[in-house]
Amino acid sequence: MHNITLAGLDSTYPSFDIQELMTKFEDVNDQRKAQGIRYKLPCLLAMILLARLAGETKPSGIADWLKLRKGQLVTLFNLKHAQVPSLNTIRRTLAETIVAQEWQKVVVHYLHDRYGGDESEQIVLDGKTMRGTIPKGEKAGVHLLSAYLPEGGVVQDQIEVESKENELTAAPRLLANLNLKGKVVSGDAMFTQRKLSVQVRAQGGDYLWFIKDNQPTLLADVQQFFQPPRKAKGWHMPLMAYHEATSVDKGHGRIEQRRIRVAYDETEFLNWPNAKLVFMLERKVTQMATGLTSVETAYGISSLAPHPTMAQQLLNLARAHWGIENGLHYRRDVTLNEDATRMKSATQAEAVAVFNNFIVGLAQKLGFSNLAYALRHFNAQLHVRLAQLALPS
Repeated sequence: MHNITLAGLDSTYPSFDIQELMTKFEDVNDQRKAQGIRYKLPCLLAMILLARLAGETKPSGIADWLKLRKGQLVTLFNLKHAQVPSLNTIRRTLAETIVAQEWQKVVVHYLHDRYGGDESEQIVLDGKTMRGTIPKGEKAGVHLLSAYLPEGGVVQDQIEVESKENELTAAPRLLANLNLKGKVVSGDAMFTQRKLSVQVRAQGGDYLWFIKDNQPTLLADVQQFFQPPRKAKGWHMPLMAYHEATSVDKGHGRIEQRRIRVAYDETEFLNWPNAKLVFMLERKVTQMATGLTSVETAYGISSLAPHPTMAQQLLNLARAHWGIENGLHYRRDVTLNEDATRMKSATQAEAVAVFNNFIVGLAQKLGFSNLAYALRHFNAQLHVRLAQLALPS
């Protein structure tokens, strides 16, 4: 078999070797019966991936991409029947041939083993409904809960949120599969629950939760830390000591300023498992074209132990937590057309999500901050590499 290697953004970044990945694909169990198999599973997955890296997002586009490059792909993969997979074969591969959960683990292990990043400090919990799976006239479709490593751009694991549960009840199943030792698990207000906090700590991790009205008592207690002391004649209480950190970002036509104030609950005022730090985060966004300004204030708690740079650490964690929307969801929805891809099969949807997660993570490992540019970069390289295979030897 010939091989294709795709270069990273520049010489300072690693490359991607398709044959190296195919050896990892051999660890994926093939659900097909042995009789009548024309393409080995690693070969099938590799061909689909090449089309995806070239920018094809739907099964029909993948099938056309393979068909238009049949001669080169037959040579590249040494295909005995001189044919490439059909549209139906591609659909069956995604819907029936692989177990998405198993394949997810294989590609994540590859990204970590080849490019590093398993030591990332933070794990972000967040869910996403795949809109292309919602039947006409209905509101519910396949909903996946992900454990995302923002530092490396990798989805560590994901599970389907079943019809009779929600993200909160699915989260313990997801976290039970992960090594949380030395990690910080962050989640929106939905995950601010006692049992989940206990589970994270029991597995050796720390938590960072945001708080909203779903926990009114806790919210009111945290807000108390940031209220000025009550005044009374002849009585005085000093202001509480805070740790502060700020950041300013400019881009996309706006200026975004963040300021966090962190306090240590040294008297164990909060009635919450292992809570040590509370914070108030103010986010001020100014539109450069109009000068209009909006201000948001968020509150949260964490089990992290106090230390001199805790404000900067919590500010970084909060920023990375919110970055999942642009770092993962937007790229899957818009750049990879996930929401526009109609899928009737839940298993196919999970497999497509694994492909998309892998592409997002791979592009970041190879140095690309813009996924759309990364796909154009890969497409150009594939065009050259495949054309070389067509040249007479």
